[in-house]
Amino acid sequence: METEISKTIEQQLNHRSIRSFKKQQLTPTQLTMLENVVNQTATSMFTQQRSVLHLTDPNKRKRVQEISGQPYVGAQGDLFIFIVDLYRNQQIRQQAGFDDGRLHRTDLFLQGVEDTVLAVQNFVNAAESLKLGTVILGSINNNPTELIKVLNLPKLTFPILGVQVGVPNQQPQLKPRLPLEFNFFENEYPQEFKTSDLADYDQVVKTYYDLRQANRRIDSFTHQICSPKLGIRDTKRDQLLQVLHSQGLCLK
Repeated sequence: METEISKTIEQQLNHRSIRSFKKQQLTPTQLTMLENVVNQTATSMFTQQRSVLHLTDPNKRKRVQEISGQPYVGAQGDLFIFIVDLYRNQQIRQQAGFDDGRLHRTDLFLQGVEDTVLAVQNFVNAAESLKLGTVILGSINNNPTELIKVLNLPKLTFPILGVQVGVPNQQPQLKPRLPLEFNFFENEYPQEFKTSDLADYDQVVKTYYDLRQANRRIDSFTHQICSPKLGIRDTKRDQLLQVLHSQGLCLK
């Protein structure tokens, strides 16, 4: 018996990043629904080590845009910053007369990362179910030191991702992903990999860029992986480990 595709799966299979939004904000009802979805997201050991900043201050939105280097960030729609938050649990422990325990260790930080990234994906899924568009913003950490200053974050917190959400003002084409055979395996990870096996996928990606309305770059997947974006170069992102340590995170 064939399983019908649910509306949820159909929506997920049609996920697209939206970078142009109409000039309207989330309604209070939409905002409350998204907040509740984030709040009900799975959390490691029930520690709930994530928080979210809804940036409505135009000055802060502008500063985040400057850090990201992307003109659409903070332009229209609503902007959210998802934060690994071990500070709250530190305060709970300290106010109860306990020390910080394992809160400064990498293990706990990674648990917070898991909580936060799961919350981001749940937020995106929920927003898209409301016919809203989203784009996940890793570019907020192009200058992590400055971002923490702009957001006035305390120690034991770290902003992992941003999400911009709103009413879509564009309908981009569906971006082709790797064929399943290259990233879903059974029991063992296959280590004999040949780039030539991706030739057909490279052609699909090149066709996608050729047909895309904006940004007429014609490029293959393997060429992008071998491009300067993954090459050795110095950026402010190289400060990430130092910034984590300055925030009291990943000390052991």
